[in-house]
Amino acid sequence: MPTPRPGNPVRGSTTGRPLMAALDLFGRRWSLRILWELRAGPLGFRPLQRRCDDMSSSVMRQRLAELLDAQVIRQLPDSRYQLTPLGEEARHTLDPLARWAERWAATIDPQGADHTDDPSRIALASSHLEGQAVRRKGRKG
Repeated sequence: MPTPRPGNPVRGSTTGRPLMAALDLFGRRWSLRILWELRAGPLGFRPLQRRCDDMSSSVMRQRLAELLDAQVIRQLPDSRYQLTPLGEEARHTLDPLARWAERWAATIDPQGADHTDDPSRIALASSHLEGQAVRRKGRKG
């Protein structure tokens, strides 16, 4: 399957609207995880693979090739992979969605296990729940 590109047919769009091409690219299994794992800096193939729950080498190569072709990541001369400016922008653009997902998880299962690995996200979810509790208490009184 070719790398999704704006202007070319992609899943969900025969015209290849840019948003649909991006959703196709990032909707492929492991693509977003690779972006997430590269957020702190460059990683080589094996360390990146380990951080991605030891995904298969063939899938890893395919996703890296697609993300390279889409210019979301680049390969450094020492063979490590790094987000490009476009990749950094995409990752930062996903931050509001990640915050929403934490609020969603906390709303659906307030007693559930924390799914984050970022203390600021935990604090955000906690403050959201506290605000909900205060609002509920005010309605009962």
